[in-house]
Amino acid sequence: MNHFETLNKININDKVEKKNGLKYLSWAFAWAEVKKIYPDAFYIIKRFNGLPYVFDPKTGYMVFTEVAIEGHTHEMWLPVMDGANKAMKDEPYKYTTKYGEKTCEAADMFDINKTIMRCLVKNLAMFGLGLYIYAGEDLPEDEEQKPIEPAGKRTITAEVLARGQQIDALIKKHNMTREDYAGIVSATKAKSPADMTADEFSEHLKIVQQRVEAAK
Repeated sequence: MNHFETLNKININDKVEKKNGLKYLSWAFAWAEVKKIYPDAFYIIKRFNGLPYVFDPKTGYMVFTEVAIEGHTHEMWLPVMDGANKAMKDEPYKYTTKYGEKTCEAADMFDINKTIMRCLVKNLAMFGLGLYIYAGEDLPEDEEQKPIEPAGKRTITAEVLARGQQIDALIKKHNMTREDYAGIVSATKAKSPADMTADEFSEHLKIVQQRVEAAK
């Protein structure tokens, strides 16, 4: 069994916390699980001119990590965001939603440090640990568990991950929050994007966009 299969089978549900509709895994737990199985694993926080982040006045802050396990290396990146998933900058700024005007506060080193450790967790997910969280699943892949679908156990593919990125981009484009998106999903009784066919997912994105534009 390779490292991805080993880590992807670990059930981390009892270690996951929820905040503002999103799921979070403790970086300390994630790193401990990896080191117990792969003691030689290590991670690097990328630095730019001595700073652990990249900053652009228009787009905000971005942090990067790199993890190596048994000769395999994956890099990950994550923007510094507030509780509403808005990109934080070096000064507060206002933005408008269908619920009115809101403020995104300026980022400080606490926000950057927190994002770096979240980035590490996401980085570890690329090796399989907790990857199902990012695909909207409730359980890890495990041959000993009952299949969630009649056809057999699910496979988390690059396509499923890409769908999550498309949804994130749509949320950001329309100044939405995760709660806004969840409300549209509930109202349209849409199933999980991971369960949709390519045509269904394409139609889902169109419906979400139509709903957002109609609400403006």
